[in-house]
Amino acid sequence: MCIPCCVCVSTSEVVVVERLGKFDRLLPPGLGFVVCPCEQSAGTVSFRVQQLDVRVETKTKDNVFVSTVVSVQYQVIREKAYQAYYSLTNTQQQITAHVYDVMRSQLPTLELDAVFEAKEDLALAVKNALQATMSDYGYQILQALITDIDPDIRVKQAMNEINSAKRLKFAVAEKAEGQKILQVKSAEAEAEAKYLSGVGVAKQRKAIVDGLRTSIVDFSDGVKGATSKDVMDLLLLTQYFDCVRDVGSASHCKTTFVPSGGGNDMRNSLLQADAAKLS
Repeated sequence: MCIPCCVCVSTSEVVVVERLGKFDRLLPPGLGFVVCPCEQSAGTVSFRVQQLDVRVETKTKDNVFVSTVVSVQYQVIREKAYQAYYSLTNTQQQITAHVYDVMRSQLPTLELDAVFEAKEDLALAVKNALQATMSDYGYQILQALITDIDPDIRVKQAMNEINSAKRLKFAVAEKAEGQKILQVKSAEAEAEAKYLSGVGVAKQRKAIVDGLRTSIVDFSDGVKGATSKDVMDLLLLTQYFDCVRDVGSASHCKTTFVPSGGGNDMRNSLLQADAAKLS
């Protein structure tokens, strides 16, 4: 005796119905019926997007072992629900095997640094290989992503040390270059300062000479019988007394230097001046 039985099918799923062990039909989402005991629900096929994370460990061209994680996003093709249900016993195991095959054939051809740069190429190679195979089984590969590349911890430490050494070398070179520029600019500034100081001294001496020349000419014209030598002696003596006065009036000066050979002449001159005042 056959009895109709109700079957509720969820959205994005279909129920596979078999009659006496043979595939009969697919029940769409909603309320469906199977005739018991001749028919039975064999299973369900989901059309939702699924993701499988596969961890692959292999070595690179430069003999560095790397652990990578490949995330495969796949989905059942609606028109091929029959193949998706009956073709494979374990879909995830099949996908994992193909990911292992592609990654272990591609990574040994690349050095460690190139692996990080070739993530997109590796992911595309995995996707193309899976797409070509899994489409016959009723699955489409939506995306394959390389989500993690993890070399050995000692290798990572070595890479960090190498990078740190490179940056330190660059920093030392930049610092030395900066010090070089500073010294060059300081030397240029010192040379410029000395040049300007020399120009100033030369102009000062020229002005003094011009002033002395004018004073000599005026004194010679104003005092009859005075020679140029007399005028020069008088000017030098005046400058000498001005110098002694300036040195003696300075608050920080404790010593006055006088010529060693002219002490008697200086004393006689002072005595004569005092005698002249008394008379």
